[in-house]
Amino acid sequence: MKNYYIFFLSIFICSLGIQAQSGKQKKADRLYKDFAYLEATEVYKELIEDDYNVTYNSTRLGDAYMMLRSPENAVFYYGDVIEDTTIFPEYYYKYAQALRGVKRYDESRTFLKRYLETGRNSDGIQTMLNKDEYKSMATYKLQQADFNSEVSDFGVFERDGTIYFVSARAQDVDVKEKTYSWNGEPFLDIYVMDSETGNIKPIPGDINTKLHDGPAAVSPDGSTIYFTRNNYLGNKEGKRDKDKTNHLKLYSATLSNGSWIDVKELPFNSNEYSIGHPSLSRDGKTLYFTSDMPNGNGGTDIYKVAINEDNTYGPAENLGAPVNTEFDETFPFMDTDGTLYFSSNGHAGLGLFDIFRLEEDSDTVENLGETINSSLDDFAYFQVEDSKEGYISSNREGDNDNIFVFNKMNPLVVAGTVSDAINGNPISSATVRIMDENGEELAFLETNEDGYYETQIDRDLEFPVEAKEIKYETFNGTIDTRETDETDTLKYDIQLNPIKDVEYLAEIDNIYFDFDKSNIRPDAAQELDKLVALMQDEYPELVIAIGSHTDRRGTDAYNVKLAERRAKSTFDYLVANGIAENRIQEYKGYGENKPAIDCDRCSEKDHQLNRRSMFSVVEMKESK
Repeated sequence: MKNYYIFFLSIFICSLGIQAQSGKQKKADRLYKDFAYLEATEVYKELIEDDYNVTYNSTRLGDAYMMLRSPENAVFYYGDVIEDTTIFPEYYYKYAQALRGVKRYDESRTFLKRYLETGRNSDGIQTMLNKDEYKSMATYKLQQADFNSEVSDFGVFERDGTIYFVSARAQDVDVKEKTYSWNGEPFLDIYVMDSETGNIKPIPGDINTKLHDGPAAVSPDGSTIYFTRNNYLGNKEGKRDKDKTNHLKLYSATLSNGSWIDVKELPFNSNEYSIGHPSLSRDGKTLYFTSDMPNGNGGTDIYKVAINEDNTYGPAENLGAPVNTEFDETFPFMDTDGTLYFSSNGHAGLGLFDIFRLEEDSDTVENLGETINSSLDDFAYFQVEDSKEGYISSNREGDNDNIFVFNKMNPLVVAGTVSDAINGNPISSATVRIMDENGEELAFLETNEDGYYETQIDRDLEFPVEAKEIKYETFNGTIDTRETDETDTLKYDIQLNPIKDVEYLAEIDNIYFDFDKSNIRPDAAQELDKLVALMQDEYPELVIAIGSHTDRRGTDAYNVKLAERRAKSTFDYLVANGIAENRIQEYKGYGENKPAIDCDRCSEKDHQLNRRSMFSVVEMKESK
């Protein structure tokens, strides 16, 4: 009887344990479904420690950490179970995203490939695999804004010296009533800051509520504000969807005596999906926004509507490809030049959300690269009108979103002229190679007829450079772009030293003589004329020496005298044609001592090649 008692007691205790774990599981999943991710993580950890539904709870815990934008924690829990054969293939993609968030790019690519191997077709993911370099034509200098708080701050808009931004700082509100279960921070409000005084206060009027408010955009005339808010109007929460979710909506308000009043819901909102992140075209006639409405490309997409003169709105238009992907696109911003900036985790990038741009009339999306983008979330690009200053938001430096101020500099152009170091003449068809720090070629350029070259180059770096032309010695130097913030063009002229080879510079053949003769033949005169032109027109300070030679027929003594006569004939021809005597240091006969063709049984052709005058450079002064 005692044994039966112990048996049934054990079963009862186990049953109670299973019931307790089952109840805890329901609690964790309920918290997750209600977006209380911070609380959910603690319960999922307890379940994993109790060895209960480890694979499921590890993936859920990873999901929660990704929603909290903590990829370093998500990687840990995804990684524990990623090799489990029962895991859903979507977790290969989620794990790859988390890996990218902690800069483990090679591993991320491995799991993106594994995701595709499960039969998932994705042009976006294939593009991510094919692209591993992200550079922007512009350079951005970035620093944290001095008006960040200890909680989340993001989403700047500026108009006429007033900075609007979103913050969870709960200034002038009851913090207890404004806590958001997602991350434990207060709900978001819109704040305004005077850019001259730095004074910050909640936006005046009827904008902020007890739920989320912001971000916002103001019309060009300053009379209307468009802003995001949870479904809440007239101090009353609106209808939730079937899953009890209170979606985001867009609202407008009118400025009256310095206060925003007459809040209205925009007519294309819905209780079944979210609409937010407003941005206006330069003329204020087009409103851009983010939505997860049905029949999009996937995830959240960017849309636009026309704002009519009678304050009605046109139909919502999905921007489609190449902007929107099967994943998420958010926070549109239309610059004054027609360039659309937006954030996405569906285009190839450096981290979770990156900032991209699409120029007007272009079909190619460009990643803004570092320093704008990081391995974490970068979003909410805004550039002040008629200024190089702007703002982005990012969680790169902690758990919270922060606002960063940027100074956008135009692409840096390095340009210059490749010229002759002696006479200063431009050198056409010279090649200029610019390398990176590892010696990899970044640019291969060829000078035009004026010796000119130019290309775009990154700032704040040093680049090895090499310049060549067949008649010149190779040039090696360094282009330093570290002090170029105040300029858009860096001048870098290159001077090449001519090679010390007169025949090559003048493009002449050797000066040949007939057997036992020292007179200048017509063909030799043509070649000497080229030398005259070189010394008169290109290198007026060039000093040369003449050396003449014979074949091996005749005695040594006779051949020395014959070579001297040939040297003298060459000297006389040059002088007669305008070359000053002091520019020919010497003319010397070498007889048969320095043959061009060293042969014992020489052919007539060999003999001819040995009967010659040659030239060497004695001095070649640089131009002043």
